[in-house]
Amino acid sequence: MNLILLGPPGAGKGTQAERLSRRFGFVQLSTGDMLRAAVKAGTPLGLKAKAIMEAGGLVPDEVVIGLIAERIDQPDCKKGFILDGFPRTTAQAEALDKMLEGRKLRLDKVIELKVDDAALTERIAGRFTCAKCGAGYNDLSKPTKVPGVCDACGSKEFSRRKDDNRETVVARLKAYHEQTAPIIPYYRARGRFVSLDGMADMDVVEAALVKSLAVMTNG
Repeated sequence: MNLILLGPPGAGKGTQAERLSRRFGFVQLSTGDMLRAAVKAGTPLGLKAKAIMEAGGLVPDEVVIGLIAERIDQPDCKKGFILDGFPRTTAQAEALDKMLEGRKLRLDKVIELKVDDAALTERIAGRFTCAKCGAGYNDLSKPTKVPGVCDACGSKEFSRRKDDNRETVVARLKAYHEQTAPIIPYYRARGRFVSLDGMADMDVVEAALVKSLAVMTNG
């Protein structure tokens, strides 16, 4: 079974891809991870990508598609794969379909984790972690029980990711809606698309994903 998880940054795609991977044995594919691995291994595509990146350019779609093609040809992808964060444009979606068709493969389902922009902004912009033990918190939804003190280890030192701020989150959401959301009609027209509530609890989202896949398999 071959899947794509769609959704803006912070929607939980990576978390849910990891959970589905553990449950079903699908391989979670991240284009960023594949790119770094190819560069490190010195493959022809990796060397090409490295030269482009060192020159300050963006890795072209054909190189990314080539990396995905190489990866899904490996034995561990026989059970299926989950693409997390790719494709991001309609052109990439079309190129991905063409590559899969050449291998007599297809995408079985494209699943959107739909979120509320305002709520997601609050969720991400409010995140912080204990600098000592890594326990995660949120200003609004999960503050420390005692202000300024970690519930887990008692540390008073906390950190926030530089990109976990309102301005960055708003910009990333804007980019998603302008660039990636337009591919939804492309997949919906092919009867492969389903939208799920990405704002629910992680366990609830996982259960909805599993149910969606079961319905497809049984159908």
